[in-house]
Amino acid sequence: MVELKTDTSIDAMYEAGQVVGRALTAAREAATVGVSLLELDEVAHAVLREAGAKSPFLGYRPSFAPTPFPAVLCTSVNDAIVHGVPTAYRLRDGDLVSLDCGAELGGWVGDSALSFVVGRPRAADLRLVETAERALAAGIEAAVVGNRIGDIAHAIGTVCRSAGYGIPDGFGGHGIGRRMHEDPSVPNEGRPGRGLRLRKGMVLAIEPMLTAGGGDDYHAAPDGWTLRTNDGSRAAHAEHTVAITDEGPRILTARQAP
Repeated sequence: MVELKTDTSIDAMYEAGQVVGRALTAAREAATVGVSLLELDEVAHAVLREAGAKSPFLGYRPSFAPTPFPAVLCTSVNDAIVHGVPTAYRLRDGDLVSLDCGAELGGWVGDSALSFVVGRPRAADLRLVETAERALAAGIEAAVVGNRIGDIAHAIGTVCRSAGYGIPDGFGGHGIGRRMHEDPSVPNEGRPGRGLRLRKGMVLAIEPMLTAGGGDDYHAAPDGWTLRTNDGSRAAHAEHTVAITDEGPRILTARQAP
C-alpha cells in the first residue's frame, strides 16, 4: 500500500533529509587517504546525534541478512556495489567510495547516497560516478505527477545502458516515509508508461547503481551484507529522497554546498 504524504509531512521529511545530507557531506569531507571506514561511520553518527536523529540503518535486519546491520553508514569501496559494512580498512589513494546514509527525525525517514574517488582519480572512475549522477538526475526528472514508475526506471536504465554499464539485477529504489522501505518498488530499468501512476504526495528513494564491467551479476561478501561485482569491476551508487508534488519533484535530501 502506498501512503500519500501531506505537505506538512513532506516538510518534516525534508528536515530528516537535511540531516542525511549533512551526515554525508561530513563523511565525504573526512574521507581522505589513511582514514578508516569505521572513522567515517563515527563522523556520520556524530551528525545524527547532534540533530537528535536516529539511524534507520543501525540494527536493521531484513530477511536476507544473517545479522543486524552494525552501523549508521554503508561504506562500499571499489568493487562493492551497496551495503558495505564499515571496517578498519583504511582508504587508499584512488579508492572509489560509495556512502549511503539514512536518518529518522520526528518519525520520518530520509535516505541518500553518493560516490566519489579518494585522492588521485582514474578517468574511468570519474566517468562512472558522473554517469550515476546523470542517471539519478534523469530518474528525478521523470518523477512527476501523471508519469508512471516505469518512466523513472526507463530514464535511469537508458542513461546506464547507453554508457555501457551494468545494473545490478533485482536492486533499485523504494517508497519511503515513516519507514525506510515502503511501497512502491522503483526499479533501475524498465519500460516507459508501465507501472504505478505517480501521484502528488508520493515520496520515493530513487537510487541508480552502476557496475563498470557491464554485467548485472553480483555476490554477497562473507559478512552477508556487502554486495560485490562478480567480475571485480568497480561500482557507483547515487540516491536522493524525492517527493512528488504539483510543482515537480522536490529533492528532500539535497546537500548544501560546504
